[in-house]
Amino acid sequence: MSALGIGCWALGGPAENLGLPTGWGEIDDGEAFDGLCCAYEKGVTLFDVADVYGHGRAESTLGRLVRQIPRDTITLTSKVGYGGDPEHPYTPEHMRRQLERSLAHLGTDHIDLYFFHHNNFGPQDSDLESALATMEQFRAEGLVRAVGMRGPHRYALDRITGQPTTDKYGRFYRLFSRIGPQVIAVRDNLLTPSRAPIFALAAEHGCGVLTYKPLAQGLLTGSYTPRRPRRFNPGDHRARKRWFTDPAIDIIDFALDTVRQYIGEDDPAELIRIALWSCLDHGGHTAVLAGFTTPEQVTMNLACLDHPPTPEVVEIARTAMRKAQQELDGAFEVFTDQTV
Repeated sequence: MSALGIGCWALGGPAENLGLPTGWGEIDDGEAFDGLCCAYEKGVTLFDVADVYGHGRAESTLGRLVRQIPRDTITLTSKVGYGGDPEHPYTPEHMRRQLERSLAHLGTDHIDLYFFHHNNFGPQDSDLESALATMEQFRAEGLVRAVGMRGPHRYALDRITGQPTTDKYGRFYRLFSRIGPQVIAVRDNLLTPSRAPIFALAAEHGCGVLTYKPLAQGLLTGSYTPRRPRRFNPGDHRARKRWFTDPAIDIIDFALDTVRQYIGEDDPAELIRIALWSCLDHGGHTAVLAGFTTPEQVTMNLACLDHPPTPEVVEIARTAMRKAQQELDGAFEVFTDQTV
C-alpha cells in the first residue's frame, strides 16, 4: 500500500446532509476521474471514500477507475454512518443497505477497509453491539476485509443541537477497546494539536493509522490568502467553518510567512512538501490521505514526495503553525453555527 493515498471527499461536489453543508465546491467529474487515473499511474494504491461524499457521487467516480484496473492492485476504503438514514445509521439493515450501495457504486465485490464514520451508536450505545456483529458478519461473508474507526472527534450534530461537550478522548479509548479496529483514521496536520498518544496506542496494538487532512484542506498550501478572499457556495462545508474566514486566514497567512521567509521562496510546492512530510514521520504503520480536485494537484502532491524537507524546516513550520493553531482556538469556535 502506498504511503500517500488519495482522499475522495471533494469528488462528491456540493452536498448537504443532516441539514448541514457537507460537500465541497463544484467538481468536474471528468477531471476528477483523470486525477484518479493520474494517481494510479504514478503508483498510488490507496483510495479513500465514503457513502456520504456526494451521496454516492464520489464512490461512482472512483468506481470508474476500479472497473478498469486489476482489483488486487489497489486498496479501497469506505465508510458507513453519515449516509442514508441518519436516524438509525448503525442498525444492521441500514449498514447492509449502505454497504451494498457502496459496492455497487465502486464496482467491486469487497471493500478492503470499512470504517465506522462516527461514534454515535444511539442512546447509551444501544446499537453498538449489533453494529459490531454486523461488521463481523460482513467480514465473514468476504464483503469487508478489515474494520476501521475514527480517532477522537465529535459527532457532527452535537455541535448545533445543544448536546453537552463530552470527553471525546475518553470516549475514543473506550470505543477502541470495544471495537478493536484494524485501522484508525486520525486528522493530522501542522494546525492540529499533537496526536502522539493516538499513534502510540495504535503502535502498541498493531493497528494501522490513516491520517487525513494533511494540508488542512488547503489552508497550509497558501491558496487561501487575505489578498485573494474566497467565498463558498451552498453545499460547501467550508461555508460554516471560521478557519476559512478572513480573520482566520490572516492568522494562518502570517504563520506561513514565517515558513516562506525561512525557506526563501513563495512556492506552494514547498509548503505542500513540508505539510505532507510532517505527517509521514509516524512510522511504517501510517499512511497519509491527500485530497484533490484536478490532475495537476495530484501531480504536485506526488512530486513533493521525491525528497523530504530538512528536519529544521519541518520544526520551523511546526512551531509557527502551532502558534497559529493556539491563536485560532483562542479566538473563535471552529464552526459558525456551534452552540455548545
